[in-house]
Amino acid sequence: MTTTTGTAEQSREVSSRRTPGRGRSSESATLNVFSHAFLILWVVMAAGPLIWVAVTSFRTSGDILSDPMGIPLSLHWENFSHAWAEANIGRYALNSLLILAGSLTGTMLLGSMAAYVIARFAFPGNRVIFLLFAGGMMFPVILALVPLYAVMENFGLLDTRPGLIIAYIAYSLPFTVFFLTSFFRTLPTGVQEAAMVDGASHTRTFFQIMLPMAKPGLVSIGIFNFLGQWNQYLLPLLLNNESEGSYVLPQGLASLAISQGSHGDWGALYAGLTIAMLPVLVVYVVFQRQVQAGLTAGALK
Repeated sequence: MTTTTGTAEQSREVSSRRTPGRGRSSESATLNVFSHAFLILWVVMAAGPLIWVAVTSFRTSGDILSDPMGIPLSLHWENFSHAWAEANIGRYALNSLLILAGSLTGTMLLGSMAAYVIARFAFPGNRVIFLLFAGGMMFPVILALVPLYAVMENFGLLDTRPGLIIAYIAYSLPFTVFFLTSFFRTLPTGVQEAAMVDGASHTRTFFQIMLPMAKPGLVSIGIFNFLGQWNQYLLPLLLNNESEGSYVLPQGLASLAISQGSHGDWGALYAGLTIAMLPVLVVYVVFQRQVQAGLTAGALK
């Protein structure tokens, strides 16, 4: 009897121990369901409008106006040729590429040099300079439009590509320096010290040793700057608004949408939007792994 009673008590203890585990497993499964449902909803909200724009770009204007959410019965590739040639999307895209060639290069070069000095050298005012760059991220660009316009006009840079490039660089530098400063601080100091012992100058150490080591961070911030500058609309609207032939792509698309009214070539407009999205999607798909590596490098080190 004693043995039987002891066995029963042990069974109850084992079952009581297993019950919390089952509860935790049930809670984990419920949490997984909600997290996956949220991720699916997020994907639909993010990718849905892009897919809808791409699908609509193959429809005619009449079909779009009669059934905005419909699907194309046939693919009208001529929308893209009309958008590229007749709606001047090609010229606007070329203007954007020329601006980005200068602004992105300048942003990455100046930002990486400033971040490297702030992160790796101790000097009076180091912390103050870093906080000034960090504070630039909290300053809304819309508050600087009036003085920016006055400064550009005084220097004769209004409605010029160099003026727009300089404005893009100034707009992107705060986040670039803030991000790369934190990244440069995670790099090992031994390699830099060894290079200095071997007689390498600060310039050679930076360009030949430290920059290759910081490649994941440079690629990540480069992608973010590319996206921000490619989609920039407010600065070009203020500083580059004299000649329609010099419009960048966001300006050209907005002007095209306004000028068409309700009787325009909506198929060509959506084709232009699709053309504007393609470089962004291609860049992200190509450099997706580098972006993830750059964002997690600091945590891993």
